[in-house]
Amino acid sequence: MNTFNAAVGQPLDRVDGVAKVTGKARYAGEYPEDGLLFGSVVSSTIAKGRVLDIDTREALNVPGVVLILDHRNRPRLSSYDDDYSDADSAEGSAFRPLYNDRVLYSGQPLALVVAQTLEMARYAGSLLRIRYEEEPHQTDLDAALDHAHKAPAETPKPRGDFARHFADSATQVDVTYTTPVEHHNPMEPHASTVLYKPDGSLEIHDKTQGTQNCQDYLHKIFDLPKDKIRILAAFVGGAFGSGLRPQYQLPLAVMAALALKRSVRVTLTRQQMFTFGYRPRTSQRLRLGADANGRLMAIGHDAIGQTSRFEDFTEHLVEWSGMLYRCNNVALNYQLVPLDVYTPLDMRAPGAASGVIALEGALDELACAAGIDPLQLRRVNFADSNGNEGKPYSSKALLACYDQGAERFGWSHRNPVPRSMRQGRELIGWGVAGGVWEAMQMKASAKARIDAAGKLTVSSATTDIGTGTYTVMTQIAADAAGVMPQDVTFILGDSSLPTAPLQGGSFTVSSVGSAVRQACLILRTQVLEALRRLHPEVADVPVEQIGFGDGFVHAGDQRFAIAEVVAHCEGGALEVQVDAEPSTKRSGFATATHSAVFVEVRVDEDLGTIKVSRVVSAVAAGRVINPKTAQNQLMGGVVWGLGMALQEDTLSDHTLGRFMNHSLAEYHIPVHADIGDIDAFFVEEEDDIVNDLGSKGVGEIGIVGVAAAVSNAVFHATGKRVRDFPVTLDKLLQ
Repeated sequence: MNTFNAAVGQPLDRVDGVAKVTGKARYAGEYPEDGLLFGSVVSSTIAKGRVLDIDTREALNVPGVVLILDHRNRPRLSSYDDDYSDADSAEGSAFRPLYNDRVLYSGQPLALVVAQTLEMARYAGSLLRIRYEEEPHQTDLDAALDHAHKAPAETPKPRGDFARHFADSATQVDVTYTTPVEHHNPMEPHASTVLYKPDGSLEIHDKTQGTQNCQDYLHKIFDLPKDKIRILAAFVGGAFGSGLRPQYQLPLAVMAALALKRSVRVTLTRQQMFTFGYRPRTSQRLRLGADANGRLMAIGHDAIGQTSRFEDFTEHLVEWSGMLYRCNNVALNYQLVPLDVYTPLDMRAPGAASGVIALEGALDELACAAGIDPLQLRRVNFADSNGNEGKPYSSKALLACYDQGAERFGWSHRNPVPRSMRQGRELIGWGVAGGVWEAMQMKASAKARIDAAGKLTVSSATTDIGTGTYTVMTQIAADAAGVMPQDVTFILGDSSLPTAPLQGGSFTVSSVGSAVRQACLILRTQVLEALRRLHPEVADVPVEQIGFGDGFVHAGDQRFAIAEVVAHCEGGALEVQVDAEPSTKRSGFATATHSAVFVEVRVDEDLGTIKVSRVVSAVAAGRVINPKTAQNQLMGGVVWGLGMALQEDTLSDHTLGRFMNHSLAEYHIPVHADIGDIDAFFVEEEDDIVNDLGSKGVGEIGIVGVAAAVSNAVFHATGKRVRDFPVTLDKLLQ
């Protein structure tokens, strides 16, 4: 059967766009409710110690204050004494807000003030008097490297003989790169609006990337039946990984709602957005050895990242060095240093964004040492298989990324000598880096229902964190069912809907999209069966002459409205629910997206200021469902990569053990004036193995490699290599 006028592959406008720009789209902290109470979190001011006393007398005298919760009067939660986890938990004992008198990190929530208005709650919170017994703390990774232990991550085992081949290499590089703590800072702060129902059930609007993850978390913590907990997240104002785990405002709001039997909202301030997960600081040593022709003979990647004392957070930090290029002698090592901080959390392209900085920076240094063009060095070491897994890639159009990106950038005109390209007082530098991200697929479910009006409703519990999930699922459903996109309604963000994984890792389209496609294809088959019952002559039409599109079944030279066919079905509707999972044909292959990023920087020779004037990002990501929203994702990733390279750095005062620039005024990110020309595009790549859609996902790959390309360009412009990120003018002028 064929599909006519396919919606997949078209630059469809966001179906939720009008709701967002007109204010009709409501976020977690915006749902109204009569009698709603407001909670304000009071945070610790020390990094480690014990709470001796919390004096609440003055705060309780503030008019409108109805409750102050702390570790002494919180509801008894037997599950707090048991091990529990969520879908994105780290190894260890998850943080329990208001658990006891221990202070584990600066900014830890110590009390919740609930009042009739937010202003009352915040003012009363300022009146709490907390006495501590302070203990010595350590928040500096660099000062505690000697306390590192092996990370409980699935780090690929060594292959070949790294030490011997590194020692015998004609060209060697041994360098260490460091990356800072970074925070997600989505526009929408974390908030939970808990609506308490007369039957004791809870309807909760939460800022989350996984409604069912939050439902399961609350079920375990509060021992509430799942059918008494409904989590809703129809719109999410950005997350970037910050919503993968339930953040502490959620259990605090639920505690208050259950204690008062009232509806309660808790919203974190921008400063409190810096009191939970973040991209961890890393120190990474890269040792690369190559022969006289530039072929990699040895790769050693030793990384150390920070974590909390109560959990071992791990990410895929070093794996990329064993898979992006061809090398038979690889040694990867990953360690953690526990500190008096909160547990890190996955942040856009977790591990890859940091790990590829070190790999691609070191590779650029190897190219300089060997006198080989950096792009040519990458071509020479192209790998058509994943060395970590010993499997060929299902597809890998990275060479096309190199070629097309280089042509659009004009790489052939590059003078390889550092400080050789200039315009007036500006030094011009050109840099390149490669990028890689896994193309994953998770189990997912979807329901599809078409009615007598030809309207198709598809649902799944996934979320849309701004990536365009509403839109691409509408396109996938329209194509598979043979209806027009305007006749499709996709429902998401509700824990009561068919099961979906967390939205992250660039696997939503491949996972939920595959389920949506399968459900709608089955629905299409049911429509054809019903048509053949109504019109037996259609049974004689060869299957290759039957197609679906524009709301019609095309059978030979006849066409039949799908709505009319469904109207004759029992109940005037057809409905299907499916569970989709990765195909077994994936098992023999490695699957990944790849990219090549080219960057031009202009550095003021006197002031050291760096301006990124041009970026070309070429990405191979299989079949692109919506070129418009997908390109938006790439451009957003590039902008973030520029921030990683030049600006983003959560600064700590280790004497106090706390983050100091915990606001958008002082935590620097790129603004419009920082952005030059960005040419982000997709190279053609077909892949019938990765999933039925042939799509690999684009949310993560856009950021990978960008920061390294900027750094490499800065070196080319100035002749100075900065290995401590971000690359700021003070480091250039030292």
